Amino acid sequence: MSTHNTVRRCALLIAALALTCACVVSGFSRTVLAQGLGTPLSESEIAAWDISILPDGSGLPPGSGTPTEGAPIFAAKCAVCHGESGKGGLAAALVGGGPLTSGIEATKTIANFWPYATTIFDFTRRAMPWPRPRSLTNDEVYALTAYMLSLNKIIGENDVMNAQTLPKVRMPNRDGFIVRFPEKMP
Repeated sequence: MSTHNTVRRCALLIAALALTCACVVSGFSRTVLAQGLGTPLSESEIAAWDISILPDGSGLPPGSGTPTEGAPIFAAKCAVCHGESGKGGLAAALVGGGPLTSGIEATKTIANFWPYATTIFDFTRRAMPWPRPRSLTNDEVYALTAYMLSLNKIIGENDVMNAQTLPKVRMPNRDGFIVRFPEKMP
């Protein structure tokens, strides 16, 4: 058999496999829905998971919290992993850490790594506490964010964090990243 025929047969085989896969996937989707094994998502279901917070504060929900309100929440829901006062435990330390000049080996904490306070809110609301993400109220997330910022001496002990004040917090490592969307910067 010639090389030309082999290449042609391989190309036909690949095209046939691609077409078969496309048909199977399309048919599978229709079959799953027809069997009652799935349902299309409604706009409200999608909106419930569309919770991203941008550096300029876009997407922050109503609510507020202070470091004083955040301390008991942290002790009850976060200290088991992050240690007392966020100094590290089973999970990463949230407080302390020197400058990131020593490369990859450096401990990344809120004070020396995170570029925006809004990112702390976003991550905490979306992923914490482990293993019950998205179980905190907006007020609890604001209070925890305020507490963590206060522990790192970025805000005062009596400062209130909310949708207006949180984007204004100037993080120590704000300029340590390349800005992807400069028009969204606070």
